[in-house]
Amino acid sequence: MKLSKLLKEIDDYVINNKEDDPDIKNIFYNSNNVTDESIFVAITGSKSDGHKYIEHAIQKGAKVIIAENEIKLPDNIINIRVKNSRKALALIAKRFYNNPSDKLFLIGITGTNGKTTTAYLIESILQNAGFKTGLIGTIEYKYNDQNFPNPLTTPESLDLHKIFAEMVNAGVNHVIMEVSSHALDLYRVYGCHYDICIFTNLTQDHLDYHKTLDHYKKCKKKLFFEPYLSKKNAAAIINNDDSLGTELSKEILTPLITTGMTYKSNVYPNYYETKLDGTMLRIEYQKQIFDIQSNLYGKHNILNILSAISVGIVKNIPFEIIVKAISKKGIIPGRLEKIANNKSRYIFVDYAHTPDALENVLLALKDKSEQRLICVFGCGGDRDTGKRPLMGNIAAKIADLLVVTSDNPRTEDPILIIKQIISGIEKENLFKYNNLNINDFDKKVYIVEPDRKEAIKLAISLSKPKDIVLIAGKGHENYQIFKNKTIHFDDKKEALNALNNIN
Repeated sequence: MKLSKLLKEIDDYVINNKEDDPDIKNIFYNSNNVTDESIFVAITGSKSDGHKYIEHAIQKGAKVIIAENEIKLPDNIINIRVKNSRKALALIAKRFYNNPSDKLFLIGITGTNGKTTTAYLIESILQNAGFKTGLIGTIEYKYNDQNFPNPLTTPESLDLHKIFAEMVNAGVNHVIMEVSSHALDLYRVYGCHYDICIFTNLTQDHLDYHKTLDHYKKCKKKLFFEPYLSKKNAAAIINNDDSLGTELSKEILTPLITTGMTYKSNVYPNYYETKLDGTMLRIEYQKQIFDIQSNLYGKHNILNILSAISVGIVKNIPFEIIVKAISKKGIIPGRLEKIANNKSRYIFVDYAHTPDALENVLLALKDKSEQRLICVFGCGGDRDTGKRPLMGNIAAKIADLLVVTSDNPRTEDPILIIKQIISGIEKENLFKYNNLNINDFDKKVYIVEPDRKEAIKLAISLSKPKDIVLIAGKGHENYQIFKNKTIHFDDKKEALNALNNIN
């Protein structure tokens, strides 16, 4: 594609050579991947600045450099200076792949928790209604029964439009995607125009990046206004039980549907019953009532179900199809995923890694626990440190036994992370067990076991029939990240191994 065509959407740029208009074979933002006759876009990442790698990109064959900084380059290299490299990357990527997002019915979901579950439920509804769907989210991106690993909840703009193009070529017409606050702040979805945008909730998370909750909130809100929610007949779906949702519902100019647990919202349950194997809901919308049986469990999942149902309503999908789609959808990987066993234990693996998510899951399980509630959890390194004591305190208030362990410590010392968690636990005056050979406990206690494998084994070995064990934090992840290595690690497999060792 001609360079001039790629630059058409960029309003404000300075170019050193207006006469030359080469054919561009590819676009890159990682200098290691650069090939001949390509564009290299220098963007600033969390760990390094792409401007440092311009010389390397030229050595690898880049003929055009797009950058924010004023730089001196060889005369044979086209130098384009822009105000925002990330915006420029998004716009030229979209044109390079022939505007694939404009050919799709695009559904964006943002919020601290619930994005993944909501996305899978919407996928089920749309597929049962006969649409060809693609899904992009925390666990994977997928279409046409093909699944691909996804390193970021919302891919970088160049990768995102490449995925969109693949989906369009495969006949996909509807895409459901999780839109992270990072993606909105870093313009990964810039140039994307959504048909439906969904807000799930907002609680503390990612303050290592955003620094303040106010900045985090502002980033989330962006999705519900121009230029993102701007298509003709676009709609918003808002969780009205959340304070930011209430705020958004008053500010959004787009037609919207509100969801919540009471009649104050457009879509709500006028009755529900939860069990450890699922939930029965009686949903009301504009005086229409219909019953749904779901495999999902917990009040937080009811809100996710309501958001998904609302997409079906916006799309005018018959209620009987919506009911069937929700009812047949199985458990979402790593989202209160029950580990089947013949040991009479209730073992759950969940991705809960924020204070609100951990509290929601623990309260949901505590509500149905016949015996004790045991919780294994840690906190990730190089992330929001403020939530560590909060999560420790929440777990201490609700669970009967805590096994505090490592999550993904990354470059941090796991013991220091655990100490920060314990500072929250100690506010509840829990007794600390030092004897790992205990086989009983009659009061609320906690144990420290930094080795996650041993922590899971310990929690399950201490459990008794009808006890509930929650293994929280990593969910679907099949790895553990340390300072100098990443190892294969799967909470579900470790739980099964531990269960097999119970007499």
